[in-house]
This record gives sequence, C-alpha cells and structure tokens, in this order.
Amino acid sequence: METARSNPKVNRLRFTLNGRQVEEARLSPTTTLLRYLRDKLQLTGTKEGCAEGDCGACTVAIAESGPDGRPQWRAVNACLILLPMVQGKTVVTVEALRGEDGAYHPAQEAMARALGSQCGYCTPGIVMSLFEATYREDLKDRPWKLDDQLCGNLCRCTGYRPIREAADRVAGSCPADRFAQGLAQAAPQSMELRLEAEGQKFFTPVRIGALWDVLDFVPEARFVVGGTDLSLEVTKKFARPPVLVSLEGIAELRELKETEGAFRIGATVTISELEAWAESRLPSLARMVRYFGARQIKHRGTVGGNLCNASPIGDLAPALMSLGATAVLVSRAGERKVPLDAFFVGYRKTALQPKEILAAIEVPRPGPEARAVCYKVSKRRELDISTVSAGFLVEVGADELVIRAQLAFGGMAATPKRALKTEAALLGQKWAAATVEAAALKLAEDFTPLSDHRGSAAYRARVAANLLRGFFEETRVHAQPTLTSRHTGTVQTYEL
Repeated sequence: METARSNPKVNRLRFTLNGRQVEEARLSPTTTLLRYLRDKLQLTGTKEGCAEGDCGACTVAIAESGPDGRPQWRAVNACLILLPMVQGKTVVTVEALRGEDGAYHPAQEAMARALGSQCGYCTPGIVMSLFEATYREDLKDRPWKLDDQLCGNLCRCTGYRPIREAADRVAGSCPADRFAQGLAQAAPQSMELRLEAEGQKFFTPVRIGALWDVLDFVPEARFVVGGTDLSLEVTKKFARPPVLVSLEGIAELRELKETEGAFRIGATVTISELEAWAESRLPSLARMVRYFGARQIKHRGTVGGNLCNASPIGDLAPALMSLGATAVLVSRAGERKVPLDAFFVGYRKTALQPKEILAAIEVPRPGPEARAVCYKVSKRRELDISTVSAGFLVEVGADELVIRAQLAFGGMAATPKRALKTEAALLGQKWAAATVEAAALKLAEDFTPLSDHRGSAAYRARVAANLLRGFFEETRVHAQPTLTSRHTGTVQTYEL
C-alpha cells in the first residue's frame, strides 16, 4: 500500500458473492451489506427485521480463517456489516444454497422435514445459521453449543422445537459438498483497501506502518473492526462518519499468544475466537463470554471493540480487570502499558491518546489455587445487555487467609470499576462466610449505582452483594467453576 501521504488512487472494492466476483467503487462506505444485497442486487432472501443484530433475519455466511488458519463458514448479521468490511472475502446468501440441479441444501431440507417454517420471514436467516452449523466440527461435544448457535435467530410463529429438531439433524454433519470443497478457494484475500465515495472515506491497512501513515493523512478518523456497535449509528441514527479506518486487516492485532507467565490477547480477536480459546485457559473469562451475545455477534465483535467502547456495562472489562489484565497501547512512537482498571478514565472515555490504538490485552496466568468466577445478570439469559456484571478473583494462603482479592463490577458506576474498599476488607482475613458478609457491606462505600430502565439503584446494590456471597458459595467446591449446559441461575450450587 502506498503511504497515505502520497494520496494513492482509490481502490475498487472486490469480493466474491454466491460464487461470482463483485466490484464496487462508487457506493457510500457506510452502505450495509444488507442494503446492498436487497437494494442493489435484489437478493431479497436476506430479510430486514430489527437492523441492529437482534433478530437474525438478515443472517448470511462469510468464509473466515479460523485459529488454525483454515477457512470456516461463519454466520453473521448483514445489517451490521459495512460493505467495505467484506473486501477480499467470500459471502454466501440463502439464494446460493439450492443447487443447479434443484437439490436443496441439507439445512433447507431439514427445516422443511421438521416443519420448522410458518410465515417464512425468519426462515432464510435460520437456514443460514444452520448452514454454519452443518460445517461445524465442535457442536456435538456440548449440548449448550447448539442453543448458542440458534439464540440469535427469532421466530414468532413456529416455536423452536421443530427448528431445534432441524438443527439436530444437520449439526456437525459436514457433508463433502460444493460448499465444503469451495472453502479452499474461499480463503480470504488481502483486505487492503482505500475507498472514497459520496464524501466519505474508508481505509483498511494491512500493516501497522501503513496504519500510522493513514492516521497522518486523516487524523480525525474513527476506528472500526467488527462494526457491531458503530453500525448501529448508521442503521438507527442514519450517521455518515466521514472517515473510517478498519483495523481488521492487520494480522498482528489478531494474535493469541501464551508465555510462561501470561496470555496475550490481540485487540481484533473476535469474541467467538476468544470463547473457544479461553475455555481451557481462562475458564472465568470463557464463562462471561458465553453470554456476550448471539453467535452472529460473537463472530464480528472483538476484544478491543468491546473495551474501547468504554461502556460501563461492557461484558469483558470486569472479567479482565478481575484477572489483573494490562492494556497494551501502541502508536508510531512505540508501546506503552496501562493497567486495565486505569484504562477507563470516564464515562465512555479511555486513556487512548490521538493516533494511538489498543493493540492487545495481557493477562497474568491465575495461580493454581486462585478462585475466579465471572457473572452476568440481565433480564434475559441470552442476547441481552448486563444490568450488573462482575469478575472476582481471590487467592487464599495455606493458613486460609486471603492474600489477593480483585473484585471488578460493571453497571455499578460510570465506568467498569474495581471494588477497592471491599477488596481491602477481605485481605488478611480468613476466607469464610462471616468475612464475605462483612466485606459485602463495604460495597456501599465503593459504589453509588444509578437507576435506569434495566434496574434500580437498590436492585443493583443488592445484586452486587449477592454475587459476592454466591462467589464464596460456588467456589467452595470448584475454584474456577464452569457453567452447566442449561443452568437456571447466575450462581450455581454444588453438593458439598
């Protein structure tokens, strides 16, 4: 890529759609993939429902490289993907599933045989979620994964039993069909792009050095990766950001590394990648990520996006803060590190300086005796925003005295925040119910939560204290407990 200072010639957007090469150069960079499919190409099988990633009616599939480098089909929400984000990629919509010989795809046939469709409006999106499930190799080991695969698709007519039956029929079947065989040719190509149209600019550099050049040319640019948050400004507020810079094409920002004493999580690692990776390494983090959002959202949402959004109810912040995480910030001048609990400096504000990015998160390995759990409390179990979230880590010495306590909460203040006075009340004390009760009283000194439509201040305060009590009870049996397949509560109980 030429440096941005030289003002290179505008690229053409190129990608593969339903087996055909597509080129575009004149569409607004904030055109969503959904609107492009429906308005420009008349591919109306992809439906518009909520236009915010909640209903799944617009689900399509994109070939993405997995952690092992092999391309995999991933179901995503077309309403949240800006068209430049598919540069160099392969996209499949429901229209492509039926073969030239008239044969239906196994996902379509399973839906028909299970009587999983009535009005049919949601059916194409459900079929595309089942399309991904058809080629997944990890759906049979845990029952909850099939629930997770479908939780981002709403159906108001049929009820979910026949849809679930269809999913059971095709999940993990991995037929050696044209879609499986085509994955080798569907490996994503370079995402490098510079697009200008209708007074807007969109850049996708593929190297860190090129990123700094772009920022010198357009210092006012906004960063974007998955688009699960920024795209809502486009679909709901009709915003037209003048300059967007995508970090998705920079490979080094998507690395997951292990060292002797820590883990390094790249800022553009997707939530679904993080979920699979963390399951055996950071169980408390994996537990939080399980209910981060729908499968389609987790395929696009990223670690850095969730943190840099700086929402007081973002799911990752309290989980990572409780683990003692550090933010790795990078600019042309070099790298600096900031403890994650100092990264949030105000409501929706971070410690990032101009022309600086969050490159990674470093997490120390929890000790073998560390008690660590994360909690999310919301009105729905799946696909909902937290009312209160929490990440807890406590280490207890051989004498049963607390030697380390890190308690972080979301939804209790203007930023994700550590409960420092509550932590101090635990340190040096015997890890016992009486100690936890005394420490829970200190939460009122750490936080003064607000009331809103998700919960009153009194409710939040009570929930926060109850989560600390539940943490003590839950870790009496397992130091880092995982969720059961279909649990009935945030805190799980075990027989002593």
